[in-house]
Amino acid sequence: MLATIIHDGALRLEQRPDPSPGPGQVVVANEFAGINAADLLQRRGFYPSPPGWPSDIPGMELSGRVVNVGPGVDSSLLGRRVCAIVGSGAQATHSLVPAPHLIEVPDNVTLEEAGGFAETFITAFDALVLQGHLSHGQRLLISGASGGVGSAAVQIARLLDAHVTAVTRTPDHHAQLVDLGADEVITLEDVTTIEPVDVVLELVGAAHLSLAQSRLANFARVVVIGVAGGGSRVEVDLLNIMRTRSTLTGSTLRSRSHDEKSEVIARVRDALEGPWGRREITVPLAKTFALADVADAYDFFAQPGKFGKVLLSMPNVTP
Repeated sequence: MLATIIHDGALRLEQRPDPSPGPGQVVVANEFAGINAADLLQRRGFYPSPPGWPSDIPGMELSGRVVNVGPGVDSSLLGRRVCAIVGSGAQATHSLVPAPHLIEVPDNVTLEEAGGFAETFITAFDALVLQGHLSHGQRLLISGASGGVGSAAVQIARLLDAHVTAVTRTPDHHAQLVDLGADEVITLEDVTTIEPVDVVLELVGAAHLSLAQSRLANFARVVVIGVAGGGSRVEVDLLNIMRTRSTLTGSTLRSRSHDEKSEVIARVRDALEGPWGRREITVPLAKTFALADVADAYDFFAQPGKFGKVLLSMPNVTP
């Protein structure tokens, strides 16, 4: 197989042996793979892959077709169009995936769109529903709403009929966020003027949370799943946390056990496969690069101002 390899911080393509599935695993012939902030950190040596996953092949989400199954896996999966999250190794022509972590792609959804679905929507669903317990009619504040997870969270919250306040630093993204379901779109400077919220989904970090903590309703839940560009150290007003009886939760998906991920993904399948197939939720795409241009794709991802997912297409797929 052809794979993206991290070598002393640089990215290059190399041939590696095709993976062979073990018990409970499948091999997916990838057509697309998403790029996420964690990939950039892994490239710099700051976010290593979990044990048991390739240490030098980045990529945490993919889409393609199942081409091989291991012992104990239903052979009817062969040929199915799927997407999935992995600990690493997605930015290659083939990947090993635990069978319980597969999500079948609806017939009317392209594999290109599916290449950006798994990491963003699983992460957003886990944070909002399983960690934040967002429910019908509650108020949600999302920082970094223009990114992949943020735009997924806007749509999931709309399905729950929550009131969504989306924060973005790019004025050109306001209309796009409203189209996805945001009730109001504001800039960082306006955070302290909004009505108190029941849930804060924190994707930016200290720069946003330092302001958002003043807008907590009683029994609010703050879920921190990203610190992209906003810093990781913040002064917390503990008296306000006590007064509002709020909770502050930090969460990552990548480091969780196989069984924990399987449980979350099963919940996502039950809740989101139907809306995805009915096109009630979609994956906004910023740009797709050929795998040969992976370094350019990483550079593009690192630039501010984009809206939606950045993908890699495998050599047999035309971007």
